[in-house]
Amino acid sequence: MSSNPSYSSIDYRVEDHILTLTLNRPDQLNAFTVDMADELEHAFRRASEDDDVRAIVVTGAGRAFCAGMDLSVGGNVFGLDETQRPTVADMHERLTDTAIQRGVRDTGGRVTLAIYDCKKPVIGAINGAAVGIGATMTLAMDIRLASEKARIGFVFGKIGVVPEACSSWFLPRIVGIQQALEWVYSGDILSAEEALAGRLVRSVHAPDDLLPAAYALARKFSVNKSPVAVAFARQMLYRNAAQPHPLEAHRIDSLAMFYTSLEDGKEGVRSFLEKRDPQYAGRASEMPDIYPWWV
Repeated sequence: MSSNPSYSSIDYRVEDHILTLTLNRPDQLNAFTVDMADELEHAFRRASEDDDVRAIVVTGAGRAFCAGMDLSVGGNVFGLDETQRPTVADMHERLTDTAIQRGVRDTGGRVTLAIYDCKKPVIGAINGAAVGIGATMTLAMDIRLASEKARIGFVFGKIGVVPEACSSWFLPRIVGIQQALEWVYSGDILSAEEALAGRLVRSVHAPDDLLPAAYALARKFSVNKSPVAVAFARQMLYRNAAQPHPLEAHRIDSLAMFYTSLEDGKEGVRSFLEKRDPQYAGRASEMPDIYPWWV
């Protein structure tokens, strides 16, 4: 088991090739801060290149998953620089400039973009309250499991702001535009069963069964799987699904099939014919040169 004590608001712990990322401010119901955003962004980008990590489970310490933004901090609670007047052009031309990066960009969006870019399967284990950013950060995760005690809400309209964390891209893709708009307009707090009925979560579990179910999925996604093929597949499904024509998927499918067939693909075929577990040598930290193809 390995962990990193340098994070102050999250816990990073790897065991049996599964990273458990725990939001770790239980006395504040794991309320989100700019520091937590920075640490989560770093942790997901770190895990993406960490070959000891094959899958990621995200959960919360204590009785909440994440109770949204910490509204008790001074100044602009979202960590934004109110002296600026950013434009659409700024967001295209100056996105990574320090002034925009630190003073304008939505902190939750930086986290979900790091999840989106990740090469590893990501499973959300929603153990309790998940509202605001606590709900939207899970949308970039591949699978969401909920405890019977989970309560989920896209409550932005109740405090006069808008859905963030790239949720206007993710949420309609997961639940459909009608359901997404209803939940955003109303700001209702959803029970675990309501979230399941709306297809936001995959399954609902007794509290003690939540993490075991998440770990079982993580093992299913990672044991005897090629890390290179998994990384390709994750990005192909997300990115190709947003293309306007299947020809664009064909271009990338062809390249990914070509390069995975050279090494891990050969081992996969051999192991199948020899009726044994595969021994894949590919490393997600050493992808073929065409990756990332979208840059």
